[in-house]
Amino acid sequence: MDVIELELRYTSAQPYTANVLSQSGSEFNSQATKRTRGPSWKGPLAVPLSGAESLSLPISSRCVVAVLSTLNNHPADTVTLMEKNYCCLTSVPTPRQHTPWLNSICVDGAMCTCTPVLSHVAVPLGAVVSEGVFKCPEDQLPLDYAKIYPDPELEQQILDLPIRCIHSEEGCRWTGQMKQLQAHFSTCAFNVIPCPNRCSVKLTRRDLPEHLQHDCPKRKVKCEFCGSEFTGEAYENHQGVCPQESVYCENKCGARMMRRLLTQHGQAECPKRTQPCKYCSKEFVFDTIQNHQFHCPRFPVQCPNQCGTPNIAREDLANHVKDNCGSALVLCPFKEAGCKHRCPKLAIGRHLEDTTKSHLTMMCNLVGRQRQEILELRREMEELSVSHDGVLIWKLSDYSRKLQEAKIRSNHEFFSPPFYTHRYGYKLQVSAFLNGNGSGEGSHLSVYIRVLPGEYDSLLEWPFSYKVTFSIMDQSDPSLSKPQHITETFNPDPNWKNFQKPSSTRNSLDESTLGFGYPKFISHEEIKKRNYVRDNSVFIKASIEIPQKIMA
Repeated sequence: MDVIELELRYTSAQPYTANVLSQSGSEFNSQATKRTRGPSWKGPLAVPLSGAESLSLPISSRCVVAVLSTLNNHPADTVTLMEKNYCCLTSVPTPRQHTPWLNSICVDGAMCTCTPVLSHVAVPLGAVVSEGVFKCPEDQLPLDYAKIYPDPELEQQILDLPIRCIHSEEGCRWTGQMKQLQAHFSTCAFNVIPCPNRCSVKLTRRDLPEHLQHDCPKRKVKCEFCGSEFTGEAYENHQGVCPQESVYCENKCGARMMRRLLTQHGQAECPKRTQPCKYCSKEFVFDTIQNHQFHCPRFPVQCPNQCGTPNIAREDLANHVKDNCGSALVLCPFKEAGCKHRCPKLAIGRHLEDTTKSHLTMMCNLVGRQRQEILELRREMEELSVSHDGVLIWKLSDYSRKLQEAKIRSNHEFFSPPFYTHRYGYKLQVSAFLNGNGSGEGSHLSVYIRVLPGEYDSLLEWPFSYKVTFSIMDQSDPSLSKPQHITETFNPDPNWKNFQKPSSTRNSLDESTLGFGYPKFISHEEIKKRNYVRDNSVFIKASIEIPQKIMA
């Protein structure tokens, strides 16, 4: 800190005179005259240079008044004093540094202080002793308000002090006398000022042009398209909707025009506008709607038969021609029978009346052909159901009724479905006499096998010589007892005429096709002992042993 040494002398003619005897840290040649009363005092005056410390004046005098002031409405810490000698020497400092003696006054005809003392310190402290008299905040002695007067000499010295701008840390390089500071503030580029458009924004003077030109919501802006003036805020809303602005068509057709013409263009001129088809109500791009009408299902077309029906929808044309068009040519309903007549639908009735007999003949011929086809189909179905592995299991259902029928009708024979020894092999058939045949008539069930004319006989070896096995199946439950089938096997006699190649003209009822077998295969008594008859059914099995060379 700077240390100033003062010498105070007292005479009867004048108050104390304080002379600066010495000052450390800086040169100080001026003399500060202090008027006070009291004993002679000589001692150091401590003046700290740090803005965060307090300035103390260790003088016991009722003339010292605390000061808390501002410099022309600017905080004292916003200016940097070149010297610290003109700070108010009170014990109540500002938050950062002491205030210069501006508008200085003399208190009680003695020591100098500042004008704001009474309003900011003495009065708020409630130090009123009597009317017009206050207590000194330093030593609590009375101060007479009537004895306070200005000290313009000291004030002038302070105004002449050299200082730098309060915005020096922000970059302002201005320096000058304190009395020039206010004038500098009116031009300082770093000074914060309100926007002249009264938009409530405060900013530095150097940022003001940018703000006024681009950011201020109350700035005046002229639209480059329509020439109208707007405030900045209104101009932002105007942008993008100005009717005079040149813009491209929203449908991307490539056209450019003023915005006010867009609606008319989009509704009546733009080739890329959407438009509903007036027939099917679907929407299409305008330049494709003509192509759509070539395929539109609701597009009106004319009847190809020139029947005169107006406005037929394209999708309804086929039904119209088929069901409703009187001029459509139709075939005779007897076309399947062979009638090839073709005439307009309205004339078909007369044709049917005129050709009734010929149509009846055609239908009779058709029925005959269809009957023959049915027989062929039945035969083919039977062929498909025939076994081709040399094994036949034949079910004789309704056994009791058939046995009674056989007893009534002598030599009544039942025939099984035909079967083949193998694919493309011999065609065979089993027959049974339920009441017996020959030596077994009336007491036994007789079983025979016969060779039938087959489609592949010319490819086979003759006579038929494969071993044949007959079985009547025991239908007992296998889980309760082992089935006991009755089985008989024989080898065909090659000299037997029935095993020779059959004639293609004979049928199964010819005597020449009588089979070879067992007239006493099983007696009526034995067939009842076990479950050979079950659910009124009998199963007869015929197996043909096929040589390995055939199987290969």
